Amino acid sequence: MDNITLEDCVALETRVWQALVSGDSEADGALLSADFLGVYPSGFSDRAGHMEQLSDGPSMAEFQLSETRLMEFGPGRVLLAYRADYRTPNATKWQAMLISSLWESIDGQWINRFSQDTPVT
Repeated sequence: MDNITLEDCVALETRVWQALVSGDSEADGALLSADFLGVYPSGFSDRAGHMEQLSDGPSMAEFQLSETRLMEFGPGRVLLAYRADYRTPNATKWQAMLISSLWESIDGQWINRFSQDTPVT
């Protein structure tokens, strides 16, 4: 399945965020490619680093995704761009990031290959 709708891609991205809320590193890792690259304000991360953030439990308490946009980059490759408003555990204030997330269909399964977060100031 090389085609994906905006709604389906947002649902996949939501599963990543739900893994961060539940602290489920296995669910998180199952959605990331083996060569995943994350570009964050804190630096670069690979798949293991993304999963590692959950070693002490959830890294997010709540989230809302909005302003979603989907761009196709050839068969089986899409970029999902969106705004994420979120609150980390024990925080009272919400924060926001603009996120670009590259998804690829490999053997009929959509996986996240790349993500970049840009803080909203």
